[in-house]
Amino acid sequence: MIGDTWRSEQHEFRDEKTGRRVLKLTSTGNNYHLYFTENSFDSRKNEIIFLSDRASGQDRLPHDDPHYNLFRLDLGTGVITQLTDEPDSVGSVTKTPDSALVIYKTANQIKKLDMATGQASVVYEEAGNYSLGAPSIAANRRYIAFCRNERVNVPRGPNYTGFKESFYLIKDGRITVAYLDGSGWFDAFKDTHWVGHFQFCPDDSTIGSYCHEGPWNLVTQRIWLLDFAAREVKPCFRQDEQDSIGHEFWTQDGHLFFDDRGPGHDGTITSSRTQAVATDVPVNQNAMIPFVGLADRFGNIVKRIEMPFYCNHYHANPDNSLLVGDDVDDLVLIDISQEPATLKVLCNHKTSWHTQTAHCHPTWSWNGDRILYASDLGGKVNLHMIWPFEK
Repeated sequence: MIGDTWRSEQHEFRDEKTGRRVLKLTSTGNNYHLYFTENSFDSRKNEIIFLSDRASGQDRLPHDDPHYNLFRLDLGTGVITQLTDEPDSVGSVTKTPDSALVIYKTANQIKKLDMATGQASVVYEEAGNYSLGAPSIAANRRYIAFCRNERVNVPRGPNYTGFKESFYLIKDGRITVAYLDGSGWFDAFKDTHWVGHFQFCPDDSTIGSYCHEGPWNLVTQRIWLLDFAAREVKPCFRQDEQDSIGHEFWTQDGHLFFDDRGPGHDGTITSSRTQAVATDVPVNQNAMIPFVGLADRFGNIVKRIEMPFYCNHYHANPDNSLLVGDDVDDLVLIDISQEPATLKVLCNHKTSWHTQTAHCHPTWSWNGDRILYASDLGGKVNLHMIWPFEK
């Protein structure tokens, strides 16, 4: 029930590979943090917002559709407090940096949780044959936007089941805006592709990015910028035949980061340590030197850094000088303040990669002193935190 609490489950240990201090934050049920394009950390309080099935009364593995709700964890005391008690599982969560507003998807609804009052209200309800994507909050906190894609009949499950099929079958994708006061919604843009990863620019409520979703090696132009005032879209970094691009996110200073792995990379990793679609190319094999890039809000590349390392996701610290990445086995710290980029291992994450919740998705705290990540070592997904600058 809302308001129920759990005593601290925090357990500190030393990573066997690097000797660094790691704090395991959770141990009851399955627990995972917000997607790496978002941020579970609170910018003002020493706490995180996360998802857990601890209140479901069920004992399910990550791939057995656990019933998730929202929780808050006080990183000082370790006390966990339940925030929602939805009859359907909660997913696709975003929030403002200060956690004053939390937006989440449950069943066919997108809801707003006002953290000051504890009240949840419906912002959007899907009445058509569309699946709802993850919402993003505009900087002015007046509206959200999210992707809606026509529902297609494809297999679904762990290890990217249905990923390639969805790419080919979805021909109706939309970017939808809904007002946070509940006064209405409208489709801002309609596409002929599977669309995903919608994100508002962090300091401009008229600009957002989205992607043509699918295996990276099959998508011919991944990142698009949407100008809500002009109702126009344009490509961000025009791709050529060599490029396989994805995992874009907005940095704190309003740049768009992306990863280009080169031909034959589909942007996935499975529990077999292989790719899900381009299975003839090992996950860490490249026909060109991969690179990461930073683009401005107009789609112009302002920085390009060669990245001869393999990582599944990156997240940038506040001044974009350091990246945290999750490679096949380790969490790594990459210095991109000068070239060539240099890498050091932070810890051995030991996750299986079997489900999306088991992806590490490492994210920096807002001030850049801590990193949060997930791992399903032991069978259940749990949250961990590491201090990258400790010796």
